[in-house]
Formats: sequence, structure tokens, C-alpha cells
Amino acid sequence: MLSYIWPLGLIVLSNILYQICAKNMSAKMDPLASLTVTYLTSAVCSAALYLVLHRGESIREQITRLNWAPFVFGLVLVGLEAGYIYAYKAGWKVSTLPIVQSAIIAVVLVIVGYMLYREPINRNKIIGIVLCIAGLFFLNRP
Repeated sequence: MLSYIWPLGLIVLSNILYQICAKNMSAKMDPLASLTVTYLTSAVCSAALYLVLHRGESIREQITRLNWAPFVFGLVLVGLEAGYIYAYKAGWKVSTLPIVQSAIIAVVLVIVGYMLYREPINRNKIIGIVLCIAGLFFLNRP
């Protein structure tokens, strides 16, 4: 059970800190320069964690197993993070932006799950979509 719960806790804590960091990026620094420092920090941290936690294989052996996903994931992360920083600079509130984007993503991913992975769309998912849309309506009312 713990192996099921701890990743969720890590995601929630990391997302909270992520939003705080994105909201507090220096207004005087270009967002893409900030992301360069962010990714250098991430690369060093990832490499250090790999060296500490790896299971006997070298990083070179792992690289031989690469497919397209890590490269596209890197591009997607830049878009995601730059989008957040620019959105906060444009005036979005930290109490609103993550909820709005999560609701939109939840609705789109139900459709993506159905189309790409044959995940069923049942009554509960349809109710969830309706609630997400209703939530967006209420969140964005003056």
C-alpha cells in the first residue's frame, strides 16, 4: 500500500512547491534563462540520484534503451514550465491557474485515454467531466 501512496504524496508536494517556485521566478530574469538553471539543477540531481540508487547498470547501459519519449518529454516540460511562468507573469493567481489547467487536462485525458489506450468512458467519467466544466464555470466567474 505504501508503494502506491508515497508517489502520490511526492507528486502533491512537488506540485505545490512547483507552483510556488513558478509564481516566484524573478521578474527581472527571462523565463527561459530561469529554465536553463532549473534544468541544469535537475540534471545534476537526477544524475546524483541515479548514481546513489541505480541497480548495478551504468548510465551508458541505460542510454542504449532510449526511445523517442525522453526527448519529446524534455520538449514538453519546457513548454509546460514556460507556460506556467508566463501565465503567472500575465497575472494568473496561484489559487486558480493549477485548478483551471487540471480540469481542462482531466477532460482532455479522458478522451485521449479512450482514443489512444482504449480506456472505457463510463458514467462516472462523464459525471466527472461535467463537474470539471461546472467547476471551471464557477472558478472563472467574477
